[in-house]
Amino acid sequence: MFDINANGRTIEAREGDTILQSLERAGIKVPTLCHMNGLAPSGACRICVVEVEGARGLIPSCSYPATKGMNIKTNSKRVIDARKTIIGLLLANHPDDCLYCVRNGNCELQKLAEEYGVRERRYPVKNSSVGLDITSPSIVRDPAKCILCGKCVRVCEEIQKVSAIDFVRRGSKMEVCTAFEQSLNVSSCINCGQCVTVCPTGALREKSYLQEVHDALHNPDLVVVAQHAPAVSVSVAEEFGFKSGADVNGVFTTALREIGFKHVFETSFSADLTIMEEASELVERIKNGGTLPMMTSCSPGWIKYMEQFYPEFLGNISSCKSPQQMLGALIKSYFAKQTDTAPEKIFSVSIMPCTAKKFEAARSEMTGKKGLPDIDAVLTTREIARLFKLCGVNMNALKPSEADTPFGRRSSSGKLFGASGGVMEAAIRTANFMLTGKDLTHPRIEFARGMDGIKEGKIKIGDLGLGFAIVNGIGNAPKILDQIKNGRKDIHFIEVMTCPGGCIAGGGQPLNNDQGRIKARMASLYSIDNNEQLRFSHRNPEILEIYEKFLGKPLGEKSHELLHTHYSKRNVLR
Repeated sequence: MFDINANGRTIEAREGDTILQSLERAGIKVPTLCHMNGLAPSGACRICVVEVEGARGLIPSCSYPATKGMNIKTNSKRVIDARKTIIGLLLANHPDDCLYCVRNGNCELQKLAEEYGVRERRYPVKNSSVGLDITSPSIVRDPAKCILCGKCVRVCEEIQKVSAIDFVRRGSKMEVCTAFEQSLNVSSCINCGQCVTVCPTGALREKSYLQEVHDALHNPDLVVVAQHAPAVSVSVAEEFGFKSGADVNGVFTTALREIGFKHVFETSFSADLTIMEEASELVERIKNGGTLPMMTSCSPGWIKYMEQFYPEFLGNISSCKSPQQMLGALIKSYFAKQTDTAPEKIFSVSIMPCTAKKFEAARSEMTGKKGLPDIDAVLTTREIARLFKLCGVNMNALKPSEADTPFGRRSSSGKLFGASGGVMEAAIRTANFMLTGKDLTHPRIEFARGMDGIKEGKIKIGDLGLGFAIVNGIGNAPKILDQIKNGRKDIHFIEVMTCPGGCIAGGGQPLNNDQGRIKARMASLYSIDNNEQLRFSHRNPEILEIYEKFLGKPLGEKSHELLHTHYSKRNVLR
C-alpha cells in the first residue's frame, strides 16, 4: 500500500491499482461509460478523465496506474469542462426520443447529462440513417442510440466468447454491427442478452411482448395463464426498491392474479419434471452404453451455441425440453383437458429471467400436434415489472398466495435451477435415488455451488464412480468441450448455464447486475433449499400424480411426445 492525494485528502492505493480503482475504494465518485470490472481497461469513452499534477493533459483514470505521491483532482474546472464536452458530443449523435425510450429514467447517458447540467445543444445534430434491427425474436438493436462504448462487443467477445458483434469502419463512420453487417437473426448471436445488461443506453433492449400480453389479458375469449421461473421471484423485487435477493414468490403470484392472469403456475414444478426425465435419461445412458457425457438442455442460448459451434456434440445433449417448454406443453394438453378448455383458447405466458427464452419459444420444434406453440409469449423480469407498474400494482400492499394446482407445488431442487450448478445438484439427488433406491442423507452438493467458471466433482453412487462438470457462463464451455474432443472420458454429465452465475444473472434480469446482486440472489435460492422439507424432485407429490394420471413414466411414450425434442446443426454468418 502507498499514499496518493485526491482532491486535497490522502487516500491509500495498492500496487497495480489504476487511479480509478484507488478512487473508487476511497469512495470518490468518477463517472465511467466504457469501464467493465474484471476486464482490461479500454479507455474508449474518456468520461473518467482526471487531472494529475505534472501531466500535460488529462488522464483516463480507468487505464492509468496509480503511483506513490500522485496528486489528483477529479472535480477541477478543467476536468468538469472536459466531461461536459464529451457528454455534449455524445448527445449530438443521440436521438431526442428519451420520453419514448425503454431506458428513460434508467439511462447512463441521460443520468450523466443531468448530473453535469448539460441542458442545451452545443454541437450540430447528426441524424443517424441506420434503422432498427428487429429481426431477432429476443433482442432489438437501435444503432442510432449507440455511443460506441464497446461494452456489448466486449461482453460478447471476451466473456461469452461468441463474438456475434464488433466494430466496423473507422472514425465518424464507426458502428457496432454483426458479421457482414447482416441482421441479428442470421448472425451467430445466441440471444443470451448479456449485451443488453451492459448497454448504458437504449441501443440494445429485449424484444417486448408486453402489448400482446396486455391485449390477451383483456380478451374475454382467452384463458390467460402464467408460469414464472425460479430466479424471477428473487430478482423482480429489485425493480420495486426491495433489497437484492428478496424472495417475493407468494406476493409475485398474487400480483399476477391481480393484473388478470386466470391461473398462475411455477416453472419450478416443471423443473422437477425435467429432473425426472433428465435423470432417467442419464441413468439409461449409463446403464445401456448411451452417448456420454450427457449435457443439459435447459439453457436455450447454450443449445443455439452448440448448434452453431459444436454440432458434433448434439447427440450428447439431453433430448428433454427446458422446464419452460415442458410446462407449456402440459398446459395445452393435460391442463386443457382437466379444465375442459380448448387449447387454442389458452394464452400461455412465461415470465423468465432470460431473453433467449423468447427465441426458444419461437422455435419450430416447440409446437404441439395441432401446430399450437407450447408458449405464446415470453416476458422478461424487466417486462413484468413494467406491466405491474402499468397496472398500478403495489407489491408492498399485497399478501402472498399459493400457485395454482396441478402445477404449483415444487421441491427446493426445482428452485435451485435459477443458479449455476442447480440443475446438476437436483439431477444428482434424483439420479442417486434411481440408481440406489435411497435418498442422499446430505443432499447439498458442495462442488456444484459457487461462481467458479468450471466446477467439477466425482461422486460414488452405488457401485458407480461418476464424474460431473458444471460450466458457469458459455465462454467457459470450450475448455470442457475441447477436452472431450481430445479424448477425456471421466465425465458423465455436464451442466452448462449460458449466463455467468446462471439464470439469476440472465439477460432479462434487472439491469446493472453487479456481483453483489448476483450473489445475493444465489444465496436466496440456497436459503430456500436449506429451509424446506421437500428437497427432492422425485418426492414432489404433484409430479408423482401427473405421471400416474397422465404421463405414465419417465421416458415413456407420452413423455417423449410432450416433453422431449431434437436439435440440428445451424449455419450462421460469422
